[in-house]
Amino acid sequence: MPGEVSPSALRDLLSGSSQFALIDVREAGEYNSSHIPGASLIPRRLLESQIGDAAPHAATPIVVCDDDGRRAELAAGTLERLGYSDVSHLAGGINRWVTERLPTEWGVNVPSKDFGERVEVENGVPEISAVDLRERMDRGDKLVVLDTRTPEEYNRFCIPGGRSVPGAELPLRIADIVRESGEDTTVIVNCAGRTRSIIGTRTLQRMGMDNVLGLENGTSGWVLAGYELERGADRFALPAPSAEGRAEAERYARRVANEDGVAYLDVDGLRALMDRRGDETVYLIDVRTQGEHESGHIPGFRWFPGGQAVQRSDEAATVHNAPVVFACDGIARAAVTASWFRQMGYGEVYAVEGGTSAWTEAGLSLETGLAPPRTLGLEEALGNVRLVSSAELDAAESGAVLFVDTSQDFAQGHVAGSRWAPRGWLELWVGDIVPSLAEPVTVTCLDGANSALAAATLLEMGYTDVAALDGGLDAWRQAGLPVELGLSGVMSSPNDVVLSGPDRNYADMMNYLRWEEALGEKYERR
Repeated sequence: MPGEVSPSALRDLLSGSSQFALIDVREAGEYNSSHIPGASLIPRRLLESQIGDAAPHAATPIVVCDDDGRRAELAAGTLERLGYSDVSHLAGGINRWVTERLPTEWGVNVPSKDFGERVEVENGVPEISAVDLRERMDRGDKLVVLDTRTPEEYNRFCIPGGRSVPGAELPLRIADIVRESGEDTTVIVNCAGRTRSIIGTRTLQRMGMDNVLGLENGTSGWVLAGYELERGADRFALPAPSAEGRAEAERYARRVANEDGVAYLDVDGLRALMDRRGDETVYLIDVRTQGEHESGHIPGFRWFPGGQAVQRSDEAATVHNAPVVFACDGIARAAVTASWFRQMGYGEVYAVEGGTSAWTEAGLSLETGLAPPRTLGLEEALGNVRLVSSAELDAAESGAVLFVDTSQDFAQGHVAGSRWAPRGWLELWVGDIVPSLAEPVTVTCLDGANSALAAATLLEMGYTDVAALDGGLDAWRQAGLPVELGLSGVMSSPNDVVLSGPDRNYADMMNYLRWEEALGEKYERR
């Protein structure tokens, strides 16, 4: 049975050196408003799909928290059923934590964003405003705009003419990009806001480049300056590293790794560290592009591109005080990513010497493909839950229909007449929505996974006529059936979703950027 942890005991854990995870199981909007420093976000509705990567060793101590303890206690029970053996919840939740005058913070991925602002303040990372950049573009100045976000983010919207170069690729590819563009080209680095732009610009600055500038406030700053973003851009091609470019990147990587205290692992050392996974959490992260990872990676390594690992360090390594190992095909991308983690304060950080190349040279095999999504407990739920087709649900004449994903997903389309009952709150809300245990209930979500898990929960609660929509709203739409839009039947404003980038209104965009900048103020006083 899950135990309780007092606020003072949790404070001691956070200041200690032992491995444990603090997981906030509320929704992103709630977490963004206020959370305990050191807590990683895994909404309760995503526990089954995310906990396997977040806490790969099932004996790792895990503390879950929410606002008042009710959802955390339910989530702790879920984790125990999934096989986690040392699970507790924070007594009284964050409300009790605050009552005892312990600190909170707001925002998402705060450790990385705080670190980015520190990097800018302490290193004088050069910037260019959106207005200045637009003037240079209009003049026809020789420049290249490099977008360090994921290709998917870049494709959705980017600075006009910008080129996709995810953050970890910068040191490996920059020499060849500059040779293509001309040595006198000014390099502009951008992201959606600040962090990845600062980190990318600092990377090139530290490599010795003096013609590099970070775009102040990224695409958000561009929009606030009154300019249009480009949508659907497909400039994804990365130059194959030349021998000279790779050598330059590896010299840089070794220098920063040595300066920042990164340890190297040869193949034997890696295999010895991998053996520790039977006793503790060890993170194995491949920081290359998705295509390279799928073509062949060291068994056990998950794909988490380096730039995103730095941007979302609390997601890449959720368990505190766990070893983190980075690998690429050589040393450049792994060692540079590892150096950032060392600068962020991670203690046991490694780069695999030679990466996949060294692994194969040792006569060992690589795995191919991207690891399929793992949703723990889903197979069991599907074995216990009755599935109905879209046609069957459309023909049903009675019964309640629940939608258990986010309010944003619900607003973008649901079966007409559905009620929003987010899975994180399901046990606490469903009695008001479906008061009779005998009433027929069909559970829906986007893809069918959360609805199956939620339907299994309803069966455990005693509901006797429960089904889940096979394939979720994706299948419903594919069948050509109509959806209802908006927050129909939702009587109070949801607080579960955090909008990002241009999806924010102007005021939220400005407040977010001001919050990020303010994180750096404490470093200016040093």
